[in-house]
Amino acid sequence: MGIAPLCQLFGKTRHAWYDAQWRGDDQLLKDEIILQIVMEIRTSLPRIGTRKLLHLLTPRLAEHHQEVDRDYLFELLVTHKLLVRSRKRKAVTTDSRHWMRKYSNLTAELVVTRAE
Repeated sequence: MGIAPLCQLFGKTRHAWYDAQWRGDDQLLKDEIILQIVMEIRTSLPRIGTRKLLHLLTPRLAEHHQEVDRDYLFELLVTHKLLVRSRKRKAVTTDSRHWMRKYSNLTAELVVTRAE
């Protein structure tokens, strides 16, 4: 049994099925080239972001006659879990243990009875 009955069932031609297969193979090859170059760059620059990575990738991909845009690169890196997460920074609050003179609280025992 060939692919023709299945293509007829879905209302597609055999050529459309084979065309999708060829496009899929080309896409896998393109993804593999991109991932190899990303891994090479990440060995020397492990925390580089995706946007800067795109600028480094563009000339290297031109050697392979390939192009990639920012959104596609983001999706590819997310899919392969290669996206660098930003570091969470702890909020800096007031430092009460400083060396300068500290004034006492003059309103500590004040009782407010009315506005102003």
